[in-house]
Amino acid sequence: MPSRRQLLNILSDGELHSGEALGSQLGVSRMAVWKRIQALRHSAVPIDVVKGKGYRLPTAVELLDGDAIRSAVSPGRRDHLAAIETVLEVDSTSTWLHQAAQEGAASGTVCVAELQHAGRGRHNRRWVSPFAANLYLSLLWRSMNGVAGLGGLSLVTGIAVVRSLESFGITSAGLKWPNDILVDGAKLAGILIDVTGESTGPCAVIIGVGINVSMQKADADGIDQCWTDLCSLTGREQFPRNRLAASVLEHLLAAIEEFEQYGMDSFMDEWRRLDLVNGRQVDLQLPNEVVPGLACGIDSAGALLVDTATGRRRFASGEVSLRVAT
Repeated sequence: MPSRRQLLNILSDGELHSGEALGSQLGVSRMAVWKRIQALRHSAVPIDVVKGKGYRLPTAVELLDGDAIRSAVSPGRRDHLAAIETVLEVDSTSTWLHQAAQEGAASGTVCVAELQHAGRGRHNRRWVSPFAANLYLSLLWRSMNGVAGLGGLSLVTGIAVVRSLESFGITSAGLKWPNDILVDGAKLAGILIDVTGESTGPCAVIIGVGINVSMQKADADGIDQCWTDLCSLTGREQFPRNRLAASVLEHLLAAIEEFEQYGMDSFMDEWRRLDLVNGRQVDLQLPNEVVPGLACGIDSAGALLVDTATGRRRFASGEVSLRVAT
């Protein structure tokens, strides 16, 4: 039987398709087409139903394609990709990959999804994840350096994402410690790092990246901060999500190799160039207190340095949430 993906491939042009025409292309009855349409709509895929005429997506979309992503990665980096799993819907790509890691998935396994029902950021904040609007990507990386040797990985990932954006001509992005990519104060992308394993031995790292590509205002009602997307920044009606995914992987794999060899020290100058927080008054929200102070950059482990009323203090990313004081 034809898959929902096959149906979406036809609808991805944004044009109106009758049930009869869809059935003919897929080799099924109009009733079978209708059932698949209803299943997709139940999964939050926004298919318009035009009575007596057929079905369509609100706009044309580029569906994610694992083969297209892999082929756009350079041969040297491509060798480090074990598999690229493309799924229509998932709780979150990182949750999916965490389960795959427990079942023995190889380092270099990637999950990308068209939509997430439970996308998440740090501290389990909701990450708005509408269908085919953005990039939801997670990479499994198995390390022998242990959890203790991963300080600064979130920052390094942020640098890799900015490098990718710069390759598309987006040169105004900066980094808000520890995991946000902003343009003119508006959030464009975020990063989530999940680690399981030994403190000084083998561990599995899941690096999640979410980038706003073509977000509709109606889908963003639940976002409680200023945001932007790549189509708004570039003036494009569509942005090539497969090439974007390939570019993110290209730069992320290169950054991981550099990080494993040289640590955070290799990225310090680039972090300083992109740092949006350094020299600004900030509030660090800890579980039991709020610490105001002046941000003074980061140390070699990626911890934030802040001059407070009681002296300079060091904050690891897992401890706190940061807000720039207004």
